[in-house]
Amino acid sequence: MAKLILLNKPFGVLSQFTGTPDETTLASYIAIPGVYPAGRLDKDSEGLLLLTDDGQLQHQIAHPSSNKRKTYQVEIEGNISDESLEQLSKGVELKDGLTRPAKAKRISFPTGLWERDPPVNPRLATSWIELTISEGKNRQVRRMTAAVGNPTLRLIRTQIGPWSLDQLLPGKYREITVNMPINTARTSRGKTDRTKTRGRMRTRR
Repeated sequence: MAKLILLNKPFGVLSQFTGTPDETTLASYIAIPGVYPAGRLDKDSEGLLLLTDDGQLQHQIAHPSSNKRKTYQVEIEGNISDESLEQLSKGVELKDGLTRPAKAKRISFPTGLWERDPPVNPRLATSWIELTISEGKNRQVRRMTAAVGNPTLRLIRTQIGPWSLDQLLPGKYREITVNMPINTARTSRGKTDRTKTRGRMRTRR
């Protein structure tokens, strides 16, 4: 049984438990011993960050080979064109290679969105898109939108694989337990025996 924490990481918080005295870390929000981030979220990004106490689950979530889909709500500078949306969907050429095909669409101002401190410059003309990717290049979403001429001003991750932010407010988390698959084993008949992953939710405030 693995423990999985779904945290809404606030803006300006490091995705780690230690830092310099002037840095805010996960220790300010999570007081559960033995859990570690499964993947990361940049200091200047917000939203869903997963933590677990299980090394196998951590690997399954964080390793690039897992191809876990990640969905972001992105406030961009200006209004994105149809051509740029199509480019984001087909793949954008970055310095470290072509991005995989993604899902990109315009969205209205997200319902229930919290204020950010500091806020995005109110003098800028902005709009919102939703972007779903299946890889994790460094600062990928920001580089993708910049490459098509619409720099990212605010970035919020809302979903990783089957796990979503839902109504979690910044700094709040949900704790669930996940039944991990049994290690592949041969039965007496030479067949492979596996179990499926299931979850039970428990909310913490």
